[in-house]
Amino acid sequence: MPESQQSRMPMHRRVAQAIRNDIEAGRLRDGERLPSTRELAAKWDVSVFTISEAMDLLTKDGFVTSKARSGRVVTIPADLSIRLAIPEPLRPVRPQVILVGGWPGSGKSEFARVLARCTGWALLDKDTIARPIIEPALEDLGSTFDDRESDIYLTRIRPREYEALEAVIHDNIECGNSCIGTAPYLREFNDRSWVENVVARMGADNAEVTFVWVRCTIETMHLYLRRRGAARDSWKLANWDDYVSRVDLSFRPEAPHVVVDNDPDSEPLQAQARRLLDDIRRSAENETTA
Repeated sequence: MPESQQSRMPMHRRVAQAIRNDIEAGRLRDGERLPSTRELAAKWDVSVFTISEAMDLLTKDGFVTSKARSGRVVTIPADLSIRLAIPEPLRPVRPQVILVGGWPGSGKSEFARVLARCTGWALLDKDTIARPIIEPALEDLGSTFDDRESDIYLTRIRPREYEALEAVIHDNIECGNSCIGTAPYLREFNDRSWVENVVARMGADNAEVTFVWVRCTIETMHLYLRRRGAARDSWKLANWDDYVSRVDLSFRPEAPHVVVDNDPDSEPLQAQARRLLDDIRRSAENETTA
């Protein structure tokens, strides 16, 4: 959908889509009670009317049910529950590594979580792995724990984060485990030599790598960043126009890759994940029979 049309997308559809993504990603569980309308409005920084309309959409699609004395609760539709239920982890002959990148707030973590739920593969998120170490390190270096813009972070901390993520990925594939790594990967996916080196290193370990880029509109990014309220996003939100001027929505990795769309009118993340995994499975089967 063109950016101009997405910009006019009603806010309640954006909120409904983000909540559905949280359900598919496992952040909201089947049977979990949702906060009140007012609490959700405060969390999403929208009106109670917007939340009510979003809940109506989710109820219509079978993701939310209203129960007496319990309020609204999460319900996973039967067809989605079946697709998410896997009797055992998917274990291809060659370990598979899926690297999921995207601008902050694009929904890359949600897509990576959906992939992990569909496969049983290890989910390796850069922020989860590195944040407990890098935040005190930034303060020790004279910066602040929420700094993600200064030269101190970009030259001294950021490279170490990606090294840590790569090392954990390497440990998994050495054990024959497939895994999903997620991070913005903005510099890395834009560096053809980095991409080629990753493919070569994975190949040397008998693993295969797939690059994924998650895209969405500026409005969807803003909603995600505002909702999660992470300290590392403080500068972006406080200087939104300046930050957005640096965001290139046409950016794509310097390698063969899969694009995942994450906007209200996009195909559900779970469906896009399934299609990607089917392609990987077919490729692996063809390689085995060749």
